Amino acid sequence: MNDTQPNTVAAPRKGNGRKYLFLFLIGLVMGAIGTVMLMRAWQARQDPFPDSVMHVQAWHLKQLDSRVQENRCAATDTLPHVKALRTTADDLEWAFPDLKDDARFAGHASKFRATLDSALASPPLNCAGVGTMNKQIQEACGACHQDFKG
Repeated sequence: MNDTQPNTVAAPRKGNGRKYLFLFLIGLVMGAIGTVMLMRAWQARQDPFPDSVMHVQAWHLKQLDSRVQENRCAATDTLPHVKALRTTADDLEWAFPDLKDDARFAGHASKFRATLDSALASPPLNCAGVGTMNKQIQEACGACHQDFKG
């Protein structure tokens, strides 16, 4: 070597292993998070409609029971719940697309709607009538559940 060139000894080269490991771990965590998000989105896309319809109807039936227990059976206290039940009854075939072509299911849905239509046409005026109406509605529900819910 001559004096004009600096004495450069190659320093041992540091590996990039830590960087790659760090990037790999970030990718692994991001992939896990992405997979969970994808699975949750896929799960949410599963049709929640049947359960939702049944939950809403169960809530309104419970409210009718509560009105009887509270001795608040005026039409203004009960008819909104019967109307809501009737509205959701229109969606039964759509809520259960795999059953909509089944004649038994269609019959149960039709009977349920007829029970609600009857209750709306001549609303009960006292708690005994509301209790009877509620029992008829629950029987219509129960008949379907007996055949299809297993």
